[in-house]
Amino acid sequence: MNNQIIAHGAEAIIIKERNNLIKRRIKKGYRVLQLDEKLRKQRTKKEAKLMEKASRIINVPKIIKIDDYDIELQEIKGKKLSEYLEKLDNKMEICKEIGVNIRKLHDENIIHGDLTTSNMILGNEIVYFIDFGLGFESVRSEDKAVDLHVLKEALEARHFSIAEKCWKEVLSGYNKSKNAKEVLKQLEKVEQRGRYKGQY
Repeated sequence: MNNQIIAHGAEAIIIKERNNLIKRRIKKGYRVLQLDEKLRKQRTKKEAKLMEKASRIINVPKIIKIDDYDIELQEIKGKKLSEYLEKLDNKMEICKEIGVNIRKLHDENIIHGDLTTSNMILGNEIVYFIDFGLGFESVRSEDKAVDLHVLKEALEARHFSIAEKCWKEVLSGYNKSKNAKEVLKQLEKVEQRGRYKGQY
């Protein structure tokens, strides 16, 4: 079969199987067995449902099959943006596309939950969003602002030398959102709270 684990996270492992990937939610020994099984099934189903909704508006890996704890996905041939963003000639256009994608998600009240360049793959000049494991649906500007805040912090941490320019391009892509003004105002409040925490 030649199945191999290619990534291991807190909640799931990623297994490569032929030309597809399987995201498998792993058993947690500290939880009661019945509760653990119920939670893993619920979270697997929830993530798959969110991905299917997102797939109608942005590029995400195609779902092949859903099982109790597994989501089998089409493997995207490309590069993780976390490893290649600085090297790209068109990095600013890519950042603008990221902003457009987030805007499309937020306009449909989809919160990704973990917006980092590690959860974005560039394949054939197209940005794919991956890993909706922390995602949910919400109409709240606060949740959308926090989603953006996570990305801004990720850019500053991983791509410090270009973070400011990248963020401006992300915002230029996001600004056409019907709720952009309200969300960005809320983002300022989120950032202020972060600064206050840092003073203690």
